[in-house]
Amino acid sequence: MKPSLRLRRILSVAAAFGLLPAVLSADVVETKNGARIVGTVVKIDDGAVLVKTDYAGDLAIKQSEVTGITTDQPVSVRLASGTVLSGTVTSEGSALRITGADGQLTTSVDKVAATWQAGDEDPQTAALRRHWTYEAAVDITGKTGNKEQIGTAVSARAVLKTPQDTLQFYTAYDRQVADGQKAADQFKAGVDYQNNFAGRKSWYVRDEGGFDRVKDIDLYNIAAFGLGYDFIKEPKHTLTGRAGISYRYEGYGDPVAEDVSSAGLDLGVNHEWEFTNSKLVNRVAFVPTFEDFGNYRLTHESFYEIPLAAPEWKLRIGVSNDYNSQPGPGVERLDTAYFTRLVLNWQ
Repeated sequence: MKPSLRLRRILSVAAAFGLLPAVLSADVVETKNGARIVGTVVKIDDGAVLVKTDYAGDLAIKQSEVTGITTDQPVSVRLASGTVLSGTVTSEGSALRITGADGQLTTSVDKVAATWQAGDEDPQTAALRRHWTYEAAVDITGKTGNKEQIGTAVSARAVLKTPQDTLQFYTAYDRQVADGQKAADQFKAGVDYQNNFAGRKSWYVRDEGGFDRVKDIDLYNIAAFGLGYDFIKEPKHTLTGRAGISYRYEGYGDPVAEDVSSAGLDLGVNHEWEFTNSKLVNRVAFVPTFEDFGNYRLTHESFYEIPLAAPEWKLRIGVSNDYNSQPGPGVERLDTAYFTRLVLNWQ
């Protein structure tokens, strides 16, 4: 029995020493409820501590619930005051000590604005740099049997965005044919620029033009400028209201229909909410004329976007409405479209 007991003790000690390097080479995050998460601290961003573990995958822990962080390798730390220091992080009670080549700094978890891998660029600096993002979307529908129907819709968008401003170019074409008759034949192209000049306040200018042959509109154009206000302004959730002055033109092919050419108001709401793996978008624009407030155009689009297996590909499910209060003869006021689109995003 004694040799067996001695052997077990030797194996236990050997195992302990064998595991010691693994423990020492890991980062540790401590929380208010006493939990100790062992892994690799990837970054701190947007009020969350992201930890990569071998046993539970990637974890996002609320920064407000974290009491201590210890890192084995140097990281870059930016405090809420703007101070940046690279070094290893250790917990000392409720304080954090950052030790690097430039010295030591003692702070607390709540004062850490962001961390990233040492040697990499500050994400805040990278975000300020202008860069284009692009998307292209397509949906094709068809039906045979009692009715023959085929439809194609394509769209594209290019966005140049920084925290200070956003520039967008977009275009779309929608063609639907049912039983040999066109149900939709619409093209549009536009540009939208928004400048966030003071906190939640912004100014904008936009222009959109195109045609709608089913509604007998040979050419339409809406040009507008005005002010915006962010009722919600969070990194992944925004709600912006707009109010401005517009010029609206609609030229009809039918000589009986009276063309629209008038200044008016431009009112709109833009809403975007990003979740972990999806996004909800709502856009509404209301453009009445000064000559007759009963003559207006109301457009709306809402969609829910989810990623596919490849992150650059997404599936977009939504609905759009286009309401013209005074359309041409024989044309319905409201057009509603339901869509499922395949979207490709790239930079």
